[in-house]
Amino acid sequence: MAANVPYFELNNGVQMPGVAAGCWLGVDGDVTATKEMCLNALKVGYRHLDTAPGYGNERYVGEAIRESGIPREEIFVTTKLGHFHDVRGSFEDSLAALDVGYIDLYLIHWPQTHEKKTEPWNPGRVLSFDEHPNFVDAWRDMEDLLATGKVRALGVCNFSAAHLETLLAHARVVPAVNQVEAHPCLPQHALQAACAARGIRLCAYAPFAQGNPVFFDDEDLKAVAGRHGVTPAQVVVSWLAQRGVPPIAKSARVERMRTNISLVTLSEEDMRLVDAIHTKPGMHRSLLAHTQDGVVFGWTYEQLGWAMGLGGVVLE
Repeated sequence: MAANVPYFELNNGVQMPGVAAGCWLGVDGDVTATKEMCLNALKVGYRHLDTAPGYGNERYVGEAIRESGIPREEIFVTTKLGHFHDVRGSFEDSLAALDVGYIDLYLIHWPQTHEKKTEPWNPGRVLSFDEHPNFVDAWRDMEDLLATGKVRALGVCNFSAAHLETLLAHARVVPAVNQVEAHPCLPQHALQAACAARGIRLCAYAPFAQGNPVFFDDEDLKAVAGRHGVTPAQVVVSWLAQRGVPPIAKSARVERMRTNISLVTLSEEDMRLVDAIHTKPGMHRSLLAHTQDGVVFGWTYEQLGWAMGLGGVVLE
């Protein structure tokens, strides 16, 4: 049975479950564990699975869906475009690996890409926006995928408001989703408002900061959790969902899966307290390892449109 989570309507009318199970297992994760993790997630009530070709596990996500016994139309599948040189081919590769008939949400994973590979072991130079293909070129090709009938909605990940403006100046289709890092240390309120003004749903990955949830020790967060008799993680997921920001909650442990999808209704005061955590000294920052040195996958914070200083401290 599906859990009692909200559904959010995207700008094209598609209904997206309000909490997703993340399928990234980390750099050293065993991708073969994905199938069991996804089967367990579906058993405890998740109906949204989020993966990507770069995670190396689309095949196992698809196997779990096919073997779950749950009708395909009840499961929402998100995957992503990793490079821009062959959008149709990349999409077809994901479609074949998943083997579940269609993809619900297809996202540009990052706004930057590498030059076309000449050798499998060489990732190639990272292209600037002024080189081609860039994310505008990729988006035009993604828009053409809608005519296949094999994808229900399109979106982006890790886009700043500035990059959304650049994209929208050329787009025929407004992205349905912008998936970004979001948690109490990086609540993304300004970006959420910018997205909402354009009809784009902000979605939160790494709501628990990928194993570095320093905010779990915050006294206000613990107080809110104590009042509701839940874990800090449950408060974070509930806070995001209540803001209208669907979180992607990743855990391989069945009990944590179950609690993470058991939402509570937070009071206005609860929401205010969690909203304010990032305003405390030293708390307003990214918490992900790959965002800490001023360059993220070959682009600087300035190129990414992120208002951040070195060390991941957000300046806005």
